[in-house]
Amino acid sequence: MVAATAVGLLTQPLLGHIVDLVADRRPAETLTLPATLLVLVAVTQGVSTTLGLSLISRLGETVLARLRERFVERALRLPLEQVERAGSGDLTSRVTGDVSQVAEAVRTALPELARSLLAIALTLGALAVLDWRFLLAALLAVPIQAHTARWYVRNAVPLYARQRIASGAQQQQLLDSIGGASTVRAFRLEADHTERVTRRSWSAVELTMRGVQLVLRFYSRLHVAEYTGLAAVLIVGFLLVRSGSTSIGTATAAALYFHSLFAPINSALVLVDDAQSATAGLARLVGVADAPSSESPGSPESPESPESPESMEEPSPRRREAEPDGRSDRSREPSAPAEPLGQVEPAAPVEPVVAVSGVGHAYEAGRPVLHDVDLVLRPGERVALVGASGAGKTTLAKLIAGIHRPTTGSVRLAVPERDGAGPTVALVTQEVHVFAGPLDDDLRLARPDAADDELHEALARVDALTWVEALPDGLRTVVGEGGHRLTATQTQQLALARLILADPPVAVLDEATAEAGSTGARTLEKATQRAIEGRTALVVAHRLTQAATADRIVVMDGGRIVESGGHDELRAVGGPYAALWEAWSETRSTAPRRPPTHNAPTI
Repeated sequence: MVAATAVGLLTQPLLGHIVDLVADRRPAETLTLPATLLVLVAVTQGVSTTLGLSLISRLGETVLARLRERFVERALRLPLEQVERAGSGDLTSRVTGDVSQVAEAVRTALPELARSLLAIALTLGALAVLDWRFLLAALLAVPIQAHTARWYVRNAVPLYARQRIASGAQQQQLLDSIGGASTVRAFRLEADHTERVTRRSWSAVELTMRGVQLVLRFYSRLHVAEYTGLAAVLIVGFLLVRSGSTSIGTATAAALYFHSLFAPINSALVLVDDAQSATAGLARLVGVADAPSSESPGSPESPESPESPESMEEPSPRRREAEPDGRSDRSREPSAPAEPLGQVEPAAPVEPVVAVSGVGHAYEAGRPVLHDVDLVLRPGERVALVGASGAGKTTLAKLIAGIHRPTTGSVRLAVPERDGAGPTVALVTQEVHVFAGPLDDDLRLARPDAADDELHEALARVDALTWVEALPDGLRTVVGEGGHRLTATQTQQLALARLILADPPVAVLDEATAEAGSTGARTLEKATQRAIEGRTALVVAHRLTQAATADRIVVMDGGRIVESGGHDELRAVGGPYAALWEAWSETRSTAPRRPPTHNAPTI
C-alpha cells in the first residue's frame, strides 16, 4: 500500500511538467516521455494497490472469523438466565446485523482507510517538497476538518448504539410474533402484534433517518474545508508564480496535489461514519465474546463467589463432573451440566441428594414467584411436582437444575465422586432442540465418546430403537433442519436417550411429555420411567398419571409447597392434590373420544 501510494504521487509532477512544456511551447514529441511515464505509474499503482488491498482484506477477514467463532462459543456458555432476559432476538441481531456491519467495515472501510491515510501523509510530504508555503496553505483546512470529525463522533456514537438496540428490539418482536403465530391467530391478536411490529420498526427507521441527516450535515462541513484549502493553495501559487519563485507547472502540481487530497481525506472522514456504526456493532459482539461464562469462577452464575478461596484453586472432582465439556445452554439438553446455584454448601453423603432450604425467587424485584420453599430429594427418590399453571413448578425445577440463582435461601447438591465425567444434574424440558446433522451426533452431545452399541442400548431403553433402525440410514440419518423431520414424541425420546448416555445422578424433568399426544404420552411415560431408573429425580408432572407412580408427590400453589406425600395418602386427605386428581379424572372420563392425530413435526 505504501508503494502504491508513493508511485501514485508521481502523477502530479508529471502533469506539472507537461504544463511547463506546453507553456514553453516545446515540440509535441517532448510530451511522449511524460505521457509514457504516466501510463507506467497507473499500471504500477494498480498492481500494487490490488496486492495491498488483498493482503489487508485477508487480515481483516481472519480477525473477523476468529471473532465470530469466539462469539458463538461464548454465547453457548452464557448463563441461561441472562440469555432469557435479553431474548433470542438480541443474540440474533448481534450475530447477524452486527456481524454484517463489522464485516462490511473490514472488507471495505479498513482497506480504504489504510490507503487514504497513506495518501494523506505522503501527499502532504510532497507538497512540502514542492514548497513549504504550499503545505502551510493546505493545512488551513485541517482545523475545520478536525472540528467536523469531533462533532460527528460526539453525536454519532450514541446514535448508532441506539440504532443497533432498536434493530435488536425489532427482531425480537418479529421472532415473538412469527414464532407464536398460531397463538396470535387463536386469540385474534393480529392487529395488536402488527401494531407492535410497526411501532418498533418505525423506531428503528426514525433513528436511521436521524443518522442520514447527521451524515448530510457532516458532508456540508467537509465541503467548506475543501474550498478553504484549495482557495489558499491557488492564492499562494498565484503569488509565487508572479514573484518568479516557482513555475506554472509547479503551482499546477501543488493544486493537483491538494485536489487529490479531497478523495482520501473525505474517505477517511466518511469512514468515521462506517467506523462508528461498526464500533457500535463490534462492542455488542465483544460484549458477548468477552463476557464471563456461566462456568467462570466469580461470574454471576458461578457457585463460588469471587472472594471464595475455592474459586482460586483447581476445580474439585465434583465441580469437574458438573462441567464435563463447558456447555451450559439448554439447547443441548439433557446433557447440559447444571450445577446448583445460590449458596452452595459442601456436603458429603454417600448417595446423591438435593436439599432446598428457605428458597425464594423473583424474576423481577418485588414480584416473588417462590416463597420460603423447603424440599429434600432423598437418594434414588422419584418426586413428582404438581400444581396449577403459575404455581412455581418450573421455577423450582430450574433452581434445582442450576439454571437460575435463587434470590433467597440455598440449594445444596451433594454427590459421591464418580469415575465418569458426566454432568451432576441433567435437565429435560418440553422444548428439546434437534440439531441439524446425523442422528448419532445428536445423541453424542451427551457423551461424545459413546460407541454405537451404547447408543443402541440407550435407544432401546426408551423404545426408540425400532423407528431409528427403520430410518433410511439408521443412526447416520440426517435429522433436524433440512433433514428427516422427527415427531414431538421421537424428539423427546432422543432427549431421554441422551439422559441415559449422560448418566447423571440427579435428573430434572420439566413436563417432558407435554408436547406429545395421548398415544405419545403413554410411550414417553414408560420411557421416562426407564430413563430415571436408579437416579434421584424431580418430575414436573403435566399428566397426573406420572405423579401417581412417583415415590412422593409435592403439591405447589402460589409459589409455596402446600402438600407432600404419596398418591393414596394425599387422595385420602382430601386436600389440593385430591381436588386436582378428581378434576383431572372427570375431564378424562367425560372427554369425547377422538381418533388419534399425527403429531406436528418439531422444528
